[in-house]
Amino acid sequence: MLKKGILIGSAVALLLGLFFGRDAVSYATTSMGWVRDSVRESVPVEFEIERARRMIKDLDPEVRRNMHLIAREEVEVQGLREQLEKGEKQLTKNRSDIERLNTDLKRGDSTFVYCGKQYTQKQVETDLSNRFEQFKVREQTLEKLEQILEARERGLTAGREKLKAMQAAKQQLEVNVANLEARLEMVKVAQSTSEFNFDDSQLARTKDLVKEIGARIDVAEKLVNAETVSPGQINLEEEDTTSITEQVTAYLSGESKEDHVAVQLD
Repeated sequence: MLKKGILIGSAVALLLGLFFGRDAVSYATTSMGWVRDSVRESVPVEFEIERARRMIKDLDPEVRRNMHLIAREEVEVQGLREQLEKGEKQLTKNRSDIERLNTDLKRGDSTFVYCGKQYTQKQVETDLSNRFEQFKVREQTLEKLEQILEARERGLTAGREKLKAMQAAKQQLEVNVANLEARLEMVKVAQSTSEFNFDDSQLARTKDLVKEIGARIDVAEKLVNAETVSPGQINLEEEDTTSITEQVTAYLSGESKEDHVAVQLD
């Protein structure tokens, strides 16, 4: 399978070299970039938003891990502070004891009594020498411990700031994704609203047609009225001058117009 893949790859490279010559690499990389961009553009925006939301969610384990590291470092730094404080107190006492022995030896006595027990000058000198060497070692140790404490405190401060910045960036990303989602919804609403646009041109054409039909009927009515009355003829029928009230009274009383005329003739 591997050998087959190598052969196919070699064949493709050979074809590219034959068709494009020195530009084969440029064509290949450009084509790959174009395909990658095309595929990316074809992915729905909703999918990309959901992917961004999941990526933000995936930051939670890293945030919790850093919080745990910082909490553990805080405990260890506090332990160093207590250790340094205890060492400084002990060093202060050791210094006081050394100064006392040194002062006693300067008096030039041959014997010394401490806590009810007698010591020779040589014993006191030996004890003072040992105490002094231990004091110098402890002093150097405390200096190193203080340097370590300062370095770890700086690291702890930097870690806290980094964690705070990471949490703030995560919150900002959540706000940005929510904003993108809201903007996408607005675009969808605008798109759905545009689908309800009617064809005003069809409505206008229909109005024009109705108006044209009305005009043609008006012309036809005028022609009919003009044809029913011939010019120059004498009108032999009298115009009905009966008022509307007389017409209503006659109708309701059962008299027809012809009966009314007959009564008048008699």
